[in-house]
Amino acid sequence: MIKAMFPGTFDPPTNGHLNLIERASTIFDKLFIIIADNSAKKCTFSVEERKTILQQLLKKHSNIEVISWNRMVVDFAREYDVKIMLRGVRALADFSYEFELAMTNKQLNPDIEIFFMPTDPQYFVLRSSAIKELAAFGADISKMVPKEVADLLIKKIKFM
Repeated sequence: MIKAMFPGTFDPPTNGHLNLIERASTIFDKLFIIIADNSAKKCTFSVEERKTILQQLLKKHSNIEVISWNRMVVDFAREYDVKIMLRGVRALADFSYEFELAMTNKQLNPDIEIFFMPTDPQYFVLRSSAIKELAAFGADISKMVPKEVADLLIKKIKFM
């Protein structure tokens, strides 16, 4: 069984995230979506909310498991015997950052292999932080995130 993990903050999950997850779910036997539970990061949605959102969006996939994690992802890989970490890249700037992160993770866990997957072109500019900012200004984000996420994000921003 080939197991992979796709770690991220997913605040909020975007159509770009879902595109990568859908594509990866057809390649790997088991795909763990690892939601970073990092208290140093200021997230719009709590880790529990992000987990619930992703579980709902991905419930049709029997080979996907959504897990929140508050330690290093290389520790998750060891604990769950996962050898592949999936990272999405949109542009060269992403690749630069992701490559450095991959080298760090490889030093921490030499058994892990990092797979870089480019986003489909229509999701090239989707960035969670930009989507939150657009939503705060009342922009239409319906093509950037699933409707459920857009509705939750708009409600959340109104109370911030």
